[in-house]
Amino acid sequence: MGLDNPDDAGVYRVSPELALIQTVDFFTPIVDDPYWFGMIAAANALSDIYAMGGIPKTAMNLVGFPLKSMDIAILHRILEGGLDKLKEAGVVLVGGHSVEDNELKYGLSVTGFVHPDRVLTKQGLAAGDRLILTKPLGVGIINTAIKGGVATPEIIESVTNLMATLNRTAAQVLTDFDVHACTDITGFGLLGHMAEMIAGTGHGVSIDVGQVPIIKEAREYAGMGLVPAGAHNNRKFREDMVDFPPGLDTVLRDILFDPQTSGGLLIAVSAQQAAKLTEQLHKNGIPQAAVIGEVAADAGEKIVVG
Repeated sequence: MGLDNPDDAGVYRVSPELALIQTVDFFTPIVDDPYWFGMIAAANALSDIYAMGGIPKTAMNLVGFPLKSMDIAILHRILEGGLDKLKEAGVVLVGGHSVEDNELKYGLSVTGFVHPDRVLTKQGLAAGDRLILTKPLGVGIINTAIKGGVATPEIIESVTNLMATLNRTAAQVLTDFDVHACTDITGFGLLGHMAEMIAGTGHGVSIDVGQVPIIKEAREYAGMGLVPAGAHNNRKFREDMVDFPPGLDTVLRDILFDPQTSGGLLIAVSAQQAAKLTEQLHKNGIPQAAVIGEVAADAGEKIVVG
């Protein structure tokens, strides 16, 4: 899997029993604390391995650093945060590369293992599948509020912890179920990533917006107009695939397109297993996991929000 059929990561089969998953991700700081930035960037990079059904094994740092204008101690803290998150995930840091840059950037390339028969892709949806989301939406809006000096210390701490939380536990729970498709929700927002799951398949999905987990403060900040440009770009790119009900609050529309950083997994599983899977996610410390929609065959590749 690679450029011919883009997914969350590339997959290369080594043997009948082993395939490598490879991914890379890096970005500019989204929080002020360099240690937490490192942890969030690492959790975000690892997420694609989990979304593909794999176990991350090794990682390499990617750094762009303004050496002439920023204290090197900041970079040390970023790398420390990234390393601590890798240790939490059981991943070995094996190297990396840095360049002097006018803008600070950090992330990682990650390699994971998966059995070739257990690879999860975006486009394995089956008619009648239920869609389960494991983390609440609204991170991009909260980050915009942080930049605007509006967010409270409490919500900053809460969202920072949310972004730094690995999708590891959710991925482990999935191994006991017959999951048909999976992706992680990041920069394209919930609806953007859903669109990737149905594009070219003929399937459509329906969403019960009332069941979608949303960070409470994100509604408030979005109502104040604190919506990132990425949400508007996501909507413009995919709005032809989405049917919104008349009168839907524009705040909810913006949240559904809100770009996430280190967001949750979106999982497609049979209707018969959905309740049990959700229950197991709750029991394993993922209390906001929820069934938010279902898959319909021959539905014209539309996302119907209700």
